[in-house]
Amino acid sequence: MMKKENNIIKYVLITISFLFVFTMLLLPLASIILNSLQKGWKFYFSSITDKNVLSALKVTIIATVSAVLVNTVFGIVVAWLITKFSFRGKNILATLIDIPFSISPVIAGLAFIMTFGRMGWANAIIEKINQFFVLDIKIVFAIPGVILATIFVTFPFIAREIIPILNAQGKAEEEAAALMGASGFTIFRKITFPQIKWGLFYGIILCTARALGEFGAVNALSKARGKTFTLPLEIDALYLSGTSDAITSAFAVSSILVLVSIVILIIKNIVEHKSEKI
Repeated sequence: MMKKENNIIKYVLITISFLFVFTMLLLPLASIILNSLQKGWKFYFSSITDKNVLSALKVTIIATVSAVLVNTVFGIVVAWLITKFSFRGKNILATLIDIPFSISPVIAGLAFIMTFGRMGWANAIIEKINQFFVLDIKIVFAIPGVILATIFVTFPFIAREIIPILNAQGKAEEEAAALMGASGFTIFRKITFPQIKWGLFYGIILCTARALGEFGAVNALSKARGKTFTLPLEIDALYLSGTSDAITSAFAVSSILVLVSIVILIIKNIVEHKSEKI
């Protein structure tokens, strides 16, 4: 009797789970794909090759690649520091890493505006640098601002994937290698990195996915369509245009992010499968 009740509960939970995933995830994604093709393939390709869309794609790629590169270096450095060394303020540093998880991305964007905008304390420094070196450096409402915002909202992902692995690894192997005369880089390359490589790759995947879809912080720092808009901002601009063609184009551009998300999901599952084998 107990086994029968357990089976009933199991199948009820399975049904609820699949219905929820279908309703909240699969159905909306399928709707995006279908709506993007409702005016035919010719309109679809003309939509995704529009100059504003291509510009937004370029800015998105620049911001994403920059965020991944910076956060990969930062994630490895801060994870190694927190797990392998003891110092004052260690817990504070570990807590500060999670700030992007706890505040709204819009607030982050506004914080950059108040720092690098016309009223910001750093604006005077930037203007002096521009005058001295005859440059035209801009942060707010320019691509550097978009990159900074993307880095900010994504920097915890890689560090948070590596830290638990290094904590579980311990220090014994590194200390033994150091006693035998191995350099710090050799220890990292031959002992530490092989342990964290799949966690690092998984963190890079999460960082990439988050960077591609960022809207709030970037929206606060990007106001020039065709110059500093990312794909999410371009989709929003097309949809708010209100015309039938623009809305269909918004779905077409959205389908790019959907397809990229599916590819990222496949890679994520491969990485999880590989890491479980180790």
